[in-house]
Amino acid sequence: MTRRDDHFDAMLKHLGATYYQTLKGEATPSDVAAAVDSVERESARQRGSAAQPDRRPAPGRHLAKTGKWRVRDVMTTEVITVDKRTSGAAIARLLAEHHINAVPVLTGVRKVAGVVSEADLLQAQQRPAAGGRDGLLHRRPRTTPGHAAHTAGHLMTSPAITIHPDAPLAAAARRMTDQHLTLLPVVDDAGELIGVISRRDLLRVYLRPDSDIAEEVSGVLADVLFLDPAVVTVSAHDGLVTLAGQIDRPELAPVAVRLASGVDGVLAVADKLTVAPATSAHPGS
Repeated sequence: MTRRDDHFDAMLKHLGATYYQTLKGEATPSDVAAAVDSVERESARQRGSAAQPDRRPAPGRHLAKTGKWRVRDVMTTEVITVDKRTSGAAIARLLAEHHINAVPVLTGVRKVAGVVSEADLLQAQQRPAAGGRDGLLHRRPRTTPGHAAHTAGHLMTSPAITIHPDAPLAAAARRMTDQHLTLLPVVDDAGELIGVISRRDLLRVYLRPDSDIAEEVSGVLADVLFLDPAVVTVSAHDGLVTLAGQIDRPELAPVAVRLASGVDGVLAVADKLTVAPATSAHPGS
């Protein structure tokens, strides 16, 4: 059994869940790298070799690359923020001047207290029907008196829904969709703001050049399945990735397709892989 076969068998037994979790956004690149290293060490031990495994990925690529973009890859780090005392009028001006639709509200230690969006400002101006005969809408007095009723501290949606920079883009998209958000603050381990991600940021992954997508898919297949880029070719056009060439084992094909599908920006995968004919054993061997 070749080294690649040994690696692949071990991966199917011990690491299949890890790779599929990665495709679903439930495992991080470091999880995958650690799992691969674990299998390589075990394979070396089984062979009685103390030498470090010779894993050679495609030139210029990192072994931990799994094809999944993270929030940190697309987030905006230059963030317009306000504090709780900022007036609604000032917030409206900021949104218009900077062409944004929401701003995080920070405390003095850069913790996110909430978010004020265009919807929050519009809601503050809603005029519920008062039941008059004229059918006009009339403003309902707010319960908070004075200037405080028109500040970020009163207008904001709180507590803020945030996300970690290492979260996969799929998780950010689900969170924004489920909560009907247009802006998601990104916080570090200390809970301090380091950026924001918007719906427009999420769309950037679909604007990647075809050459970048093809290169990344090729790198993932080389790093994970040891498929030689010179033998298994990858092409991309408008998000459609085509895999072509010969592989040694038929069970490699569905795994290759799934790994390619997991690369951000890939909309579909065309499987044109063929299985190389088995080499006949020599008599007496």
